[in-house]
Amino acid sequence: MNIPKDLKYSKTHEWVRVDGGTGIIGVTDFAQQELGDIVFVEAPEVGVKVTAGAQMGSVESVKAVSELNAPVGGTVAEVNAILAERPELLNKDCYGEGWIVKVTLADTTELNALMEAVAYEKYVAEAKH
Repeated sequence: MNIPKDLKYSKTHEWVRVDGGTGIIGVTDFAQQELGDIVFVEAPEVGVKVTAGAQMGSVESVKAVSELNAPVGGTVAEVNAILAERPELLNKDCYGEGWIVKVTLADTTELNALMEAVAYEKYVAEAKH
């Protein structure tokens, strides 16, 4: 399982990569594996305010529909439009082309509540048992 060291992780299996005042958000490798083949991504619209821990959309696979939660709060600055036509990018490249939204961070201290890669790896290992 791929867990990049430069990202922060939520207990609901979203990741965030910080780039200046922007948080780039997607679902983790663990999440996409658990979901299976992803067929639809519902993301919030640009300009929408999201709250850390709150639902901001959903990811639908052939198995189930899963909530997409915001790991951090802020305002949606950009949505990955490619996912509308190619939702399978979440399966193929969840940390690259499969990012979901970019959020202008409201409070960077919220990042402190998220897990580093090592802690997330342990969390996932425990969840499997």
